[in-house]
Amino acid sequence: MIDPNTIDFEKGAGLVPVVVQDAATLQVLTLAYMDRAALDETLQSGEATFFSRSRGGRWRKGETSGDRLHVVGITADCDSDALVLAVNPVGDACHLHRTSCFGEADAPGLGRIARLEQTIAERAAADPSESWTAKLIGKGVKRIAQKVGEEGVETALAGVAGPDEELASEAADLIYHLLVLLHARNMVFQDVLDVLASRAEAGKATPRP
Repeated sequence: MIDPNTIDFEKGAGLVPVVVQDAATLQVLTLAYMDRAALDETLQSGEATFFSRSRGGRWRKGETSGDRLHVVGITADCDSDALVLAVNPVGDACHLHRTSCFGEADAPGLGRIARLEQTIAERAAADPSESWTAKLIGKGVKRIAQKVGEEGVETALAGVAGPDEELASEAADLIYHLLVLLHARNMVFQDVLDVLASRAEAGKATPRP
């Protein structure tokens, strides 16, 4: 994941700042600090462990609250004196019982796509009589794909002749149904982003006339 020997702890008097980010939504959850021992423990346990400047020692997130941060990736900055932790949070990251220490707002931008995917996964197991998502999934992939087609046409029509509000609304319906279709096929939106990323890389490699 990362070699602790490459991290410059000396520049910060033994500590490096750590930005903690939700791996699914990319929302910044908190800012903390690590010393070498905390980083070693994080790598060994797979759970975020920090150095508390107020307590003067190591602490593993969730020791008292039960809200843990399962680490899925660690990246150093270009100077190797700061880290980004990509985590799958269990519970809240903030001691004020918020998702993030940086306010009460939910994940911004593409993070909302991940939140919607999580909601779809939860609703898929619900009673179809109480959840449109569960009811739609119960009808099978063919019906879901048909809905994507219908919403695509409605979005296109709104784009041609509708006001901005209608276009935004129809596009939201299209994205929702597309995510349901991906879920039904055991796929996620990241699969789509991976294709876009590979196309971008291919475009960079293509010589320009």
